[in-house]
Amino acid sequence: MNATVDREQLATFLMTVRTVDGMTPRVLAAIEAIPRRLFVPADAVEAYSDKVFPIDCGQSMPGARHAVRLAAALKIAPEHRVLEIGTGSGYVTALLAKLCIQVLTLDRYQTLLTKAQERLKTCGISNVTFLKEDGRTGYPDQAPFDRIVVHGSFETLPRAFVEQMASQGILICALGAPGEMQRVVRHQKLGSRFEEETLFHARLQPLETGVATIL
Repeated sequence: MNATVDREQLATFLMTVRTVDGMTPRVLAAIEAIPRRLFVPADAVEAYSDKVFPIDCGQSMPGARHAVRLAAALKIAPEHRVLEIGTGSGYVTALLAKLCIQVLTLDRYQTLLTKAQERLKTCGISNVTFLKEDGRTGYPDQAPFDRIVVHGSFETLPRAFVEQMASQGILICALGAPGEMQRVVRHQKLGSRFEEETLFHARLQPLETGVATIL
């Protein structure tokens, strides 16, 4: 029954993001290729809802529309290298991997990394590197990156991320005070200057310090 319901919900979801959000055919194909049911909690009734689902380690995963809007807003080309801060369930990671040549994804919880890696393997995805890091300063050892997405918030944009962006690079993160409505913004590096665009609003937690020693 879940498979039938999921197919119906996916069809409706694809129609919505195509007509309302203007998703490109590449992004729509990535959404269709990744079974979101694999990433949401087992008792979730609507895999493609906008509901924020709890996952392991006291963390959460974004609703379906939030997730795919992030992937689409990055404007990923097949040759791009992408840095993701906050692997979580791995759903956004999988979408990114379908759109680019290589993803480096960081999370402070080994449990989340291990389970996300298993899910992506089930999806036949092999172009992702998983690292246990808190990601608060990006990952300079493999910079520059064509695209960076941070599943967390900052009060102001850290200089470290700006320095790790390639020419014409794009960075998406949330800016604003913790606990308040924040702006999810897209920064694009254009030569020596940056363009900033507010995409939508959300409430995201600041990135935590250090890596988890138990989970």
